[in-house]
Amino acid sequence: MLNHVLSPDAQVILLLCASFGQKRNVHLQPLTLSEYNLLVKILIENQLRPGDLVSAKGLEILPKINDKKLNYERLIALLERGGMLAITVEKWVNQGLWIITRSDQNYPKKLKQNLQHLAPAIIYGVGNIELLERGGLAIVGSRDINEEEIEYTNKMGKLCASQAINVISGGAKGIDQEAMLGTLEVGGTAVGVLADSLNKTSVSRKYRDSIRDGKLTLISTYDPNAGFNVGNAMGRNKYIYALSDYALVVSSSLGKGGTWAGATEVLNKYQQIPVFVKMQGTVKEGNQALLDKGAKSFPLEPWNSNLKQLLLFSKSPLNQPENNLLTDTKKRQISTTEAKPESDLNSESVSGLNNSENDSLTDKKKREKLENTRQISTTEAKLESDLNSESASGLNNSENDLLTKITNQKIYEKVLPIILEKLIQPRNEKYLMEILKIRMGQLRHWLNQACAEGKIVKTKKPVNYRIAAETQEAQKHQISTKQLSIYEAVLPIIIESLEKPQTDKDLATKLNVNISQLQDWLKIAQTEGKITLKNQSNTYVINQDIKQLSLFDTVENDEKGFDW
Repeated sequence: MLNHVLSPDAQVILLLCASFGQKRNVHLQPLTLSEYNLLVKILIENQLRPGDLVSAKGLEILPKINDKKLNYERLIALLERGGMLAITVEKWVNQGLWIITRSDQNYPKKLKQNLQHLAPAIIYGVGNIELLERGGLAIVGSRDINEEEIEYTNKMGKLCASQAINVISGGAKGIDQEAMLGTLEVGGTAVGVLADSLNKTSVSRKYRDSIRDGKLTLISTYDPNAGFNVGNAMGRNKYIYALSDYALVVSSSLGKGGTWAGATEVLNKYQQIPVFVKMQGTVKEGNQALLDKGAKSFPLEPWNSNLKQLLLFSKSPLNQPENNLLTDTKKRQISTTEAKPESDLNSESVSGLNNSENDSLTDKKKREKLENTRQISTTEAKLESDLNSESASGLNNSENDLLTKITNQKIYEKVLPIILEKLIQPRNEKYLMEILKIRMGQLRHWLNQACAEGKIVKTKKPVNYRIAAETQEAQKHQISTKQLSIYEAVLPIIIESLEKPQTDKDLATKLNVNISQLQDWLKIAQTEGKITLKNQSNTYVINQDIKQLSLFDTVENDEKGFDW
C-alpha cells in the first residue's frame, strides 16, 4: 500500500479540486480541470507551487488574480477545507484506496505525455500502482454484445496474458469487463479506468482476488463514491487510451455511444496511439466507419501470432498511411517493385503515378516521386525482414533492436518540425547543417527518414531538400513557432533519459542518434551545469539542482503541459 503522507502540493490540489463526497454547492464548487490549469499558469508566472498557496507569499498572490471564476473568496473557502480533507483521506485509506496528484512522482507518465494539460489533477485508485506505467493494449467496446463478440474478447484477453501484454479497459459491462476478466482468469494483468463507483467496484467478488495479488488496478478521476454520469463516462475515455500503447475496438455503434466518441477523439487528437478495429466475424457498422476514419484493421487470426510484433510494427512511421498491417499481397508488391528495372517503374502504376498525374507532373517530379517510392519500398522490405526474423515465442534481445528502430522516435519527432521550417524554400545539406548546428551524419539520417516518410522531397542537380506540398499543408499547425534550436528541443529528452546514469554509447543507442552528435549536446549540457560526467564510471548523471529546476524548464518550453 502507498504511503499516504500527502505532500504540501498534493494537499492543496485536493483542497482545490476534490469534492470529498459532498454535493456540489453553487457557492463552493471545486475547481474544474481548466480552472486548475489556469491557476497553475498564474503560479508558474510567480515562481510558486500549489503548496505555496497556504504560505504568506501565496496568500498575497490570491487577491491579485483577476478572473471571475478564480475569485479570491472561492479560493480561500476551498483552501479552508483542511478538516474535511483529513477526515476524508483517512476514510479512503482505510477502505484500501490511494490518491495521487499531478504533483506526485509516481503520477503516470503516459498521461502527461499523451494528454499534456488534459491530464487529470487527481487520480483515485486501488491495487498495484505500477501497472499504470506498463502501457499495453486497450480493449474497448459496446455494452450490448453478442456471444461471438464475448468469445472473441475473452480470447483476446487470454492472448494478452500469454504474451505479458497489459490490458487497459473501462470496466463497464460488455466488452470492457470481458477483456479484463479474460486476462485475469489466466494470470494476466489489467487496469480498469472507471467512470463511477470505484469504492464499490474495488470490493466486488470478481475483482478483489486479482487486486490483492497485484494483477489488477482500478482507478478513477472522479470521487470514489460518485454514481454513474454520462458526462463522466465520456470524459474518462481518453484516459483509457492515454495509458495504452495501442487500442482495439471490438464493437462500436455508428455515430453514438461512449465507444464511438472515445475512438473518434483519439483518431482526431491523439494519433500517436494506434487504434485497431475488429473486422472479422460479426462486424458492427461503427467498426467500418472507424476504419474509414483512419483506424487499422486488427489481424484476422492473431491467436497463433506474436502479438507484440504485430502491434510494434503498427507504430512504424512507414506503416501510418495504411489501414492494415502488411499483408502477403503488399509483401509481394514490395519485392516485385524492387525487382523491376527503372524503365519499367517509370511506366507502371506501382510508382504511384496514375494517368491523371502523368498528364500533370513534369518528368522531374516523376523522378522525384519514383525515388521516394523506391526508398519507402526498400525500407519497408527491410523492416518486414526484421519482423520475420523474430521467433514466435518472444522478442527477447531482438525486441530491443526493433523497439529502437520503430518506437524510439522522440528526438526525431521533436526536431522534424524545426527542420521543416527551414525547408519552405529548397535548401542544401551544408546550409541546413550550419543553420541547425548539427553534424552532417545526423542531419542525413533525419533527412533520409523524412524522405522515406514522404514529408520532404530530395531533388537532384543541384541536390536540395524541400518540404513536400502535402506535408506543408498538414504540418501547418504543428510546425514550431518558438524558434527553438535543435539542442533546446532535444535537451529535455536527454535529461529524462538520464534518470539513471548512462554512458554516451548507451544513451546514443537508446535515443537512436549518432554518438558524435550526442557528445556535442552532452558537452553543451555539461557547460551549462545541467549534467556531470563521472570519470570513474564514464557515465553521465543529472545535477541535483537541475532535477528541482526542471519543473519550470518543462513548462516554459511546453505551454501545453504541466508538471502539477
